[in-house]
Amino acid sequence: MIILIKLLLAHLLGDFILQPNSWVAHKELKKEKSIYLYFHVAIHGVLAWIFIGNANFAGFALLLMIVHGFIDYVKLYFQKTKTRRIWFITDQLAHVLSIMGIALLYEKKPLAFNGFIDEFWIIITAILLLTKPTSICIKNIISIWTPENKNNKDHSLANAGNSIGILERLFVLCFILTGHFEAIGFLLAAKSIFRFGDLKEAKDRKLTEYVLIGTLLSFGIALVVGLAAQHLI
Repeated sequence: MIILIKLLLAHLLGDFILQPNSWVAHKELKKEKSIYLYFHVAIHGVLAWIFIGNANFAGFALLLMIVHGFIDYVKLYFQKTKTRRIWFITDQLAHVLSIMGIALLYEKKPLAFNGFIDEFWIIITAILLLTKPTSICIKNIISIWTPENKNNKDHSLANAGNSIGILERLFVLCFILTGHFEAIGFLLAAKSIFRFGDLKEAKDRKLTEYVLIGTLLSFGIALVVGLAAQHLI
């Protein structure tokens, strides 16, 4: 299990944190001719090898790189503007399944937890998952409902919505791990009072529904990740 956690952490770092938008744009334009595709694949292999911390994982790290590169190659060739959301979900599912397969192939048997060290890996992975990776996932999932901006005036802070979403998910994780489930209700209620009060004044039903879907997804993912982390530790 902890091998899988480490490989998932390496994937989250490689796919969401250490991959600039400029790399993504260049890969979509040049496809297999993009040097950033190979940088991206190499980062995944190196991170996985470092996190596992065992020299005999080198062959599996190479296998992970090949599989990851193939999945990305397929996505780059078949993804269209209208199917970007579907291919994002398909791509991530394929990566997770391949990581699970490599973890099972490497271990060949269930791995018992090793106390504090394993708890550290689980918590770090949960925290990282609930930041930028979840924000990108939610953005792709609700992209088909993005309301039109009828006026170009925007009085909100830059990236405030994204930062608020990350903070609320981390709070939910903290509340679950510390056993304060009632605080999650207060957090959701507080956000509803401030956020949906503004939306009511705007009198934009589509925007209200859009924000509500995003909020429920954000809290739902945080609850699932938090409960999974609590169960594992």
